Amino acid sequence: MSNLAFRANIQRLGGPEVIEWVEEPIPVPAEGEVTVRHETIGVNYTDIYHRTGEYPVPVPTGLGVEAAGVIEAVGPGVTSFNVGDRVVYGGRPLGSYSTARTMPIERMVGIPDDISSEKAASLLFKGLAVEYLIRQCYPVKPDEIVLFHAAAGGIGQIATQWLSHLGAKVIGTVSSKEKADIALSNGCIHAINYKTESFPERVKEITGGRGVDVVYDAIGKDAVEQSFQCLRPRGMLVNYGNTSGAPAPLDFKILQRNSLYVTRPSIANYASTRAQIEKASVVVFDMIRKGVIRSDKPLRYPLKDAAKAHSDLEGRKTTGSVILVP
Repeated sequence: MSNLAFRANIQRLGGPEVIEWVEEPIPVPAEGEVTVRHETIGVNYTDIYHRTGEYPVPVPTGLGVEAAGVIEAVGPGVTSFNVGDRVVYGGRPLGSYSTARTMPIERMVGIPDDISSEKAASLLFKGLAVEYLIRQCYPVKPDEIVLFHAAAGGIGQIATQWLSHLGAKVIGTVSSKEKADIALSNGCIHAINYKTESFPERVKEITGGRGVDVVYDAIGKDAVEQSFQCLRPRGMLVNYGNTSGAPAPLDFKILQRNSLYVTRPSIANYASTRAQIEKASVVVFDMIRKGVIRSDKPLRYPLKDAAKAHSDLEGRKTTGSVILVP
C-alpha cells in the first residue's frame, strides 16, 4: 500500500489543458474522515463547470466529485465504516480524480454487495441527481409528457429509463442519429435532432398543440427560451445545467402568458444531509438492482487521460456515463 496518491490539480481556470498531475502524500484521516483507495471515478459535467469557473471554486484545487473504492484507513469517531468496506461518494470537497484520498464521510455511502464499484461510480451520483429532478423538483406521474434535453447523455439516459419505468411519455432531444437511436432504446417515444429540426415545432406536432408537462434542461442558453414554448399552461421548466452557457435574464412576461413555473435546483439543497443522501441512495440502488437504470458500457478513460475525457464530454462526443480508471 503506497502512502502517495497521483491526483489531478489545476492552478488556474481554463480548458482541459490546465489539468496537471501531482504526486502527494495521503493524509492520515482525522476526526470523521476515512482514506479511500479509488477503483472507479465518475466524470460529470459539473467537473467541467469547476474547471472553467462556471461554478466558482478557489484555485489551486483538485477536480472531481464522485468515485467508488475501498476504505484503507478510518479516522477517530468514525463508526459507520470499517477498513475494507466498499464505498461510493458524490459531492464536495473536490478531489476524486486521484488514485486515493482522505476525506470526510458526510456524502459517502456503502456499496451493496450485489452492485459493482463501476456501476456505483457511474450511476449513483447521476442517479441521485435524477431522483431529485423527477421525484422532488417535479414529481412526474404516469402518462405525463416530459421533454428531456440531451437525452443520450449520462443523466439523460438514466432519466429516460426511470421516467419510462414510471409510465411517463418522454420526448428527448439529441444532436445526431446515433444519439437518437440511444434515446429511443432507453424509453423515449420520440427523439428530436435539434440540429436538423425545430424542437418546439416538433413538440407541438407530437402533443397535438397541448405542450409538455415539464421540461428538464441542462443546456441553458441555447435551449431555455424555446423550452418555454414547449410547455402546457402551468407547466414547469427545470433548468439544472448550462452546457451552452448561462441563459439570458428571465423575462417574467414569458411566464405570465401561460402561468408557467421555472426552477434552478441544486443537489446540495435536495441531498444536503447524510440522512437525505442515504435515503435517496437506497432508492437509486434499488433501481440499479432491478435494471431500471443502467449503464451497460460506460465510456472508460485511464485516469491520466482526464483532459481527453473532458474534451470529449464538452465536444458532445460521448454518450452515457463516463468513468476514469486509476
